[in-house]
Amino acid sequence: MTTGKTEKRQDYLSWDEYFMGIALMSALRSKDPNTQVGACIVNENKRIVGVGYNGFPTGCSDDDLPWEREGDYIDTKYPYVCHAELNAVLNAIQSNLAGCSIYIALFPCNECAKVIIQSGISQVVYLSDKYADTDPVIAAKRMFDQSGVQYRQLMIDRKPVTINWHTE
Repeated sequence: MTTGKTEKRQDYLSWDEYFMGIALMSALRSKDPNTQVGACIVNENKRIVGVGYNGFPTGCSDDDLPWEREGDYIDTKYPYVCHAELNAVLNAIQSNLAGCSIYIALFPCNECAKVIIQSGISQVVYLSDKYADTDPVIAAKRMFDQSGVQYRQLMIDRKPVTINWHTE
């Protein structure tokens, strides 16, 4: 005999999927025509305490500074862009990030690794390590290993998630 009890959904997002999803949504704020990266910092109570995406510093024009990837260094985006990890730390709603995790689609570079370590973040969760053989990522991993920051690649095995902006 059926009791008529409604069962809970089984296909809800895991915490890792949820926080990575926030990082990916944050990346959509980036105006960079080539690379959009977002970051989401989460405390030990599974509360979001900071988000960020790659872009120019506040007050610097997205129209006047270059978005180029090649050419003279000063004429490329690289001396101007703040990475998502840095922005997430700077945007954090709490100053003590000890024990927090950061979710990011792309493994951090050495400069962001320094920010992550200095801020007290203890875990990096990432999707892609496509630059694993580059000096900035090799240096980042070396610093994470020495400082005790854990890092792990998130493997997601689920259908794509679609957001419907129109409720019915």
